[in-house]
Amino acid sequence: MTKSRSSLISVDATPYYHCVSRCVRRSFLCGVDETDGKSYEHRRGWIEKRLLALAQSFCIDVCAYAIMSNHYHVVLHINTEQVKSLSPFDIAERWLVFHQGPLLVQRWLRGDKLSTSETEHSLEIVESWRERLTSISWFMRLLNQHIATEANREDKCTGHFWEGRFKSQALLDEKALAAAMAYVDLNPVRAALAPTPEQSAHTSVKARSDSLLRDETTAPYLFPFSGNPRENMPDGIPFRLMDYLELVEWTGRQIRDDKRGYVENSFPPLLERLGFEPDCWLNTCTHIERGSIVGSESAVKAALPHLSRQRMSGLRLPDY
Repeated sequence: MTKSRSSLISVDATPYYHCVSRCVRRSFLCGVDETDGKSYEHRRGWIEKRLLALAQSFCIDVCAYAIMSNHYHVVLHINTEQVKSLSPFDIAERWLVFHQGPLLVQRWLRGDKLSTSETEHSLEIVESWRERLTSISWFMRLLNQHIATEANREDKCTGHFWEGRFKSQALLDEKALAAAMAYVDLNPVRAALAPTPEQSAHTSVKARSDSLLRDETTAPYLFPFSGNPRENMPDGIPFRLMDYLELVEWTGRQIRDDKRGYVENSFPPLLERLGFEPDCWLNTCTHIERGSIVGSESAVKAALPHLSRQRMSGLRLPDY
C-alpha cells in the first residue's frame, strides 16, 4: 500500500533522505538503448544540471547523487536553519527562479506602491513559498517534471515518463547517511559502468574528486563535508571528506563481484568511528534500498512518532 509523505518525510525525525526515481517500463533516461542502439547519454547532463540548479534555490542540499540509465539516486539534506535566515525578499527571489509568480508579488518585489492588505497578502504568499523551499516533494517534482517534459519533447511523444512518485528513505543517523551516500556513489561501479568511483560520470563522488584535483575546498553546489561532529561546527556532512572517499573505495572493492581487490591491515577511520563491523557494513551497503527508513534500532524507535508510525520497519542497523 502506498504511504503518505508525512509518514516518510519529517524534518523532526531527520533532515537526511535518500530518494530514487525510475523511468516507466524500460524507458531510458540516459545511456544507450540496446533495442535500437539510440543513445540518450546527453540526458545525464540534463538531470545533473537541473539537480544542482534546484539546490542553489531551494534550502535543500545535495549530499550525493548518481545518474544511471533508467533511474537516478540522490541523498538530500533539508536545511531548516538556512530557510529561517532568509528574508521574504530572498525567499521570493529563490522561488521565482522556477516560477512565474502572481502579478501582485511581482509588483511587491519591484517596490510598487501597494495597499496594506495587498502587502500582507503578498507576504502570506511568500511565506507559503518559504515552506516549499524545504519540501523534498516540491524539489523532486520540479526535477522530474522538467526531465519528463524535455524527454517527451525529444521523443515526440506524450504520457508518463517516470514510473510513479519518487521513493524516499529516511536516514536517521550517521551510519545510515554514510551507507546511503556510499551506496549511491558506487552505483556505476557496481553496474560495471566505471572501473573506479572517481571515473563514474555524473556522480557526486566524481564531482568531489575533480574538485580536489582543482584544489577547491568543496565541489560546487554540493553539501560540503564539515569534519567530525562537534558543537558549533560549520554546517555540513558530519564526516571528513578524505575518510569518506577512503570508505567508498574500500566498500567498492569489497562488494564488486568482478574485482577481488581488498584493503589490508586497517579499515577507514570513518568505519571505525561509526562502530560498524565489516560484515554489517557490507550488508548495509548491499541492501540499503530495503524499507522506507534506515537507522540504528534506537534511532528508528525515536523517529516513529515524528513519522506518524507505530510499527518498526525498514533497514535497522545495530546499536554499538
